[in-house]
Amino acid sequence: MRILVGMNDGLALATRHNGRWRLETRLDGLRTECLAFDPRRPEQVYCGTTRDGLWRSDDGGATWQPVGEGIPHRAVTAVAVSPTEEYRGRGVVYAGTEPSELYRSEDGGATWQECPALRALPSRPTWSFPPRPGTHHVRWIEPDPVVAGRVYVSIEQGGVMRTLDGGRTFEDRRPDGPRDAHTLATHAAAPGRLYAAAADGLGAPGREFAVSRDGGVTWHREGGGIAHHYLWSVAADPGNAEGVVISGAHTPAQAHDAARAESVLYYRAAGGKWKRAVEGLPPAEGTVIPVLATSHAEPGVFYVACNRGIFRSADAGRSWQALEVEWPVARYGRQHVQGLAVLAL
Repeated sequence: MRILVGMNDGLALATRHNGRWRLETRLDGLRTECLAFDPRRPEQVYCGTTRDGLWRSDDGGATWQPVGEGIPHRAVTAVAVSPTEEYRGRGVVYAGTEPSELYRSEDGGATWQECPALRALPSRPTWSFPPRPGTHHVRWIEPDPVVAGRVYVSIEQGGVMRTLDGGRTFEDRRPDGPRDAHTLATHAAAPGRLYAAAADGLGAPGREFAVSRDGGVTWHREGGGIAHHYLWSVAADPGNAEGVVISGAHTPAQAHDAARAESVLYYRAAGGKWKRAVEGLPPAEGTVIPVLATSHAEPGVFYVACNRGIFRSADAGRSWQALEVEWPVARYGRQHVQGLAVLAL
């Protein structure tokens, strides 16, 4: 088992040997932004950075090499590997940038082709990232786990776009869809199901959790019980499509500013009721917004990382336990986790 945590100044790599966890660092000095691995060969991991392009590891994060040749922008803000599209044994890789452009690789990142249909969408002139309104970026890429070539792309801030042919053409955002989806999640056992953790500013708490059950064509708001307006990370239980965990805060400042941080987790219990997760987690005050991940090898298990460490839930998000990792609070205590990947090698 290996866990990779993207931090502001590199990667934290937690490895488990004989039941004991050890923490090392990689890509020191690089501002990491996103992580993804090839489900066919989980030792192959991709990491996007804010200023230094895209990197790849072929040994589960131990060593890295740059693979962004052909992507003209240094800010790689989203990366994903398709579980349904492959070429010569490798999963097709998608990378998103700032400004919002999408690139596709069929050879593990050696070469890249832009998918220009994304930036040709009619809504593009309205895309704008609120803290820096003169730009925008691809915030998340979610390849469909059932339908080959169907990929969802979330623009911050612009909406969720859809391609049905691997990026050759794109459909624009839907009127009832989220405009500021930070994270998307799908499930192989629920074809067409798409979860979105958003911050659309709709007023009522809970309205920011959006669900589509028809592949992104129509959307519904199903956040009853969530008391926070700003949602960030979402993950679905590998063993249960109805089991979902989500992170949230009242405001962007409380989510991302360590000096004002106050963030929480929610889990969806039986019957679709959302409940606050508390047991085993650090206090909300001082916690920078957590990032979630799962492993297909562990049904019912969720992982979360934040400035206070790495935590694991073995009961679908109800209770949590800190991993016995010597988390360097002096270094990471005020940082923002950007990405999280759990590898079962």
